[in-house]
Amino acid sequence: MGYVVLHLKKALGNDAGTSAHIERTIHPKNADESRIHLNRELIGFPQSVKNRTEAIQHRIENAGITRKIGKNQVRAIGVMLSGTSEDMKRIEDAGRLNDWCADSVDWLEKTFGADNVVSAVLHRDETTPHIHTTVVPVVIGERRKAKEEKSIEGKKKYRKKNPNTARLCADDVMARDKLKEYQDSYAQRMQVYGLQRGIEGSEAKHINTGQYYRELYVKNKNLKEEIEDLQEQKEATKEEVRYIYDQKDEARDKYLAMDEYVRRKDNELTSIETKLQKNQTGLRAL
Repeated sequence: MGYVVLHLKKALGNDAGTSAHIERTIHPKNADESRIHLNRELIGFPQSVKNRTEAIQHRIENAGITRKIGKNQVRAIGVMLSGTSEDMKRIEDAGRLNDWCADSVDWLEKTFGADNVVSAVLHRDETTPHIHTTVVPVVIGERRKAKEEKSIEGKKKYRKKNPNTARLCADDVMARDKLKEYQDSYAQRMQVYGLQRGIEGSEAKHINTGQYYRELYVKNKNLKEEIEDLQEQKEATKEEVRYIYDQKDEARDKYLAMDEYVRRKDNELTSIETKLQKNQTGLRAL
């Protein structure tokens, strides 16, 4: 039984880099361009909205948020959903990828709110099928920190803000206990596809795209160096084999020459012995 992959990450600024990656306006090196046509949007944009960046802004403008949004405030959270490579391949080969997508999107909308899930894109042009989702962290209710704060006697009190108004708060959505709930509930939803939750508290961690490419570059560089070393070893081995064959040929030539030399000397000895016998016969006749 394989494992689910669920990774959440706060977006920085307008998150243009991630949008370019998701929408393939810039094609990543680890993707197969011949399969890009298999990628597809799983959620339609509102009318007049053309892309992910506009979808994020559209949600913020229409969420009823009255508080001023800070310049550095997180406007979106990226959610990546997948599974172990061999299991996603199994799901794809079994013709269940569409069902997996539908169940994943349904879980996203029930977990974060359908209006907050502004984009979901299936990528099939990389090794493992996966979904890139964009969640705008609009929440309603009292701030989590406010619930934990204790009133201090004598402290100046201000008029309380209405806790039922919409707020943009990634910290509430990304709270530690919430992240655990997401992992648990998504894994439970994915059991029908033979996927289970990863080991809780394990040291396994997701790496971001930049880190992935840096590590891939280093691995590629090391692999090239290893191949070059192997090529050098191969050539050295070839030279050794050639030398051995040359030595063998030389030894064979020496053997043949020695054999010829012995044969010639043997003939000379036979000739001398014949002459000696004739001389001895002549001496006995005198």
